[in-house]
Amino acid sequence: MAQGLLETTKLRLEFQTGVDEEGMPILRAKTFSNVSKAATADQLYQAATALSALSNDPMNKVERNDSFEIIA
Repeated sequence: MAQGLLETTKLRLEFQTGVDEEGMPILRAKTFSNVSKAATADQLYQAATALSALSNDPMNKVERNDSFEIIA
């Protein structure tokens, strides 16, 4: 049976930097690597909130990106 081994975790913050001519939001993202694999969703959200306070743009979305190695 195959298993997935967690290799890396990244935190991605998405910010709305404005709107285009059609009224659609303009989004920019910042990704932070070397995030603790054991971090909970609540801990990551707290970190994202603290980091977004350093930005002039409002935070639109927070993502956790995990990478797994699949082994047999």
